[in-house]
Amino acid sequence: MINRVVLTGRLTRDAELRYTSGGAAVASFTLAVNRQFTNRNGEREADFINCVMWRKAAENFTNFTHKGSLVGLDGRVQTRNYENAEGRRVYVTEVVVENFSLLEPRSADERRQNNNQNAGGSYQNNNSGNFANNKPFSQAPQSTTNSASSNGPASSANNNPNDPFANNGESIDISDDDLPF
Repeated sequence: MINRVVLTGRLTRDAELRYTSGGAAVASFTLAVNRQFTNRNGEREADFINCVMWRKAAENFTNFTHKGSLVGLDGRVQTRNYENAEGRRVYVTEVVVENFSLLEPRSADERRQNNNQNAGGSYQNNNSGNFANNKPFSQAPQSTTNSASSNGPASSANNNPNDPFANNGESIDISDDDLPF
């Protein structure tokens, strides 16, 4: 049997960290995951998926993420039920997260947090995928092999005006609609 879930999305709120009576940490949060298609109005809809994480991973997750953080999760789907205060049976389906990855630079997350605080707490993504200040791809290691289209040293490939990945120190403008997540 296979029960695997892989998700990429943004936190809808800060993760809520609690501790069981036995002292085990448990974090619960909701992840907004964009759908791959747009609706009739051209808007992208999202699914809001309840997640839970346990122990040290839960503590780390709550320490390093905030509302709006872009994260990747790996886990499994779990259903459970309980009886609420009115005596009704409540069924819950959630993703039990086993591994997570932070998918944006810390400075971008901090910048978004500052923008959120200045905007009165509402979520606004002002990144537009622009990480020019961090330049995560501008310091890529140089290849030791030459491609067929480049006869010079590998460093001259960065000066190629036809190279779509060379930003020559300028910011790259990417819309959120261009991203696959």
